Amino acid sequence: MSEPRYKIVFDGALQPGVDITTAKLNLADLFKSDVTAIERLFNGSVVALKRELSHSDAQTYLQALNKTGIAARIETETAIELNLADVHEQAQVVAEPDSPYAAPRANVGENLPEFATLKPFSVEGRIGRLRFLAWTMVLSLVTLPIVGVFALLALGLVSGDSTTGLIIGGIFAFFLFIAFLIVSILFSVQRLHDIGWSGWLWLLNLVPFVGSFFPLVIMVVPGNTGANRYGPPPPANSTAVKVLCSLWIVFFALIFAGGMLGGISAIQQEYESNLESSYESGSVTTDEVEVEVESPVDSADEAAEAAQAPVDSAKE
Repeated sequence: MSEPRYKIVFDGALQPGVDITTAKLNLADLFKSDVTAIERLFNGSVVALKRELSHSDAQTYLQALNKTGIAARIETETAIELNLADVHEQAQVVAEPDSPYAAPRANVGENLPEFATLKPFSVEGRIGRLRFLAWTMVLSLVTLPIVGVFALLALGLVSGDSTTGLIIGGIFAFFLFIAFLIVSILFSVQRLHDIGWSGWLWLLNLVPFVGSFFPLVIMVVPGNTGANRYGPPPPANSTAVKVLCSLWIVFFALIFAGGMLGGISAIQQEYESNLESSYESGSVTTDEVEVEVESPVDSADEAAEAAQAPVDSAKE
């Protein structure tokens, strides 16, 4: 037959003349823990401070605990018979601390969900690079038609010389710009949270020179794979997110092609203009230059008369 085992239990009772604050401080010093962890031992319920001890070891632990001012006691461990039929049932396993005087441990961590809930119009939460580009594309696709309608209305109001209409249109355009700016800031803040940075870093976009490349940093830097101080990671990218993100490639390709065609057209027009200018400057017309033409000699007599020797005045 195996040797009986003992445990040390405590129900919050104190030895006579001992203040509860003093007992808590002594226990915290004995367990090398803080007072907050010791507070859980004084909730009125019976707590097993140590289990599976021999009688001699139990006496040693009890003497150390009684010196702190608490009234702990030794109880016999109840023998537990295991049945193989109950092995499939889940049991909670509590690891014994390395030190016999270690503080009681409990799982006090916050249970976070596996993925964060998407909140497009909030400063809380996280979004990855692809989702950031996809949401920005949706915002652009929604805003561009509205801007086009406002532009057509503005042209009509200008042609109609309607001052009141222009003022109202300018006010609507201003509020549209503010709404677009606010939503884009919310997207950027959540992207910064995914990297693990503070959302206030968005203000770097307003700094000269830094603001020219900081948006590129937001789009390139990868986010944290696990949970960070801003919450769990965002869910996996859906097919819609990937399609919307790929539209940016098409958009930039169209801009590049348009820029190339515009540049080639401008170079061609400049070349034709220079060629026409050089042609006009090199051509000479008869109206611009007067040419003096001598009349041809009509006869031999006129030629001889013209070629007569000068008269000697002394002979005359």
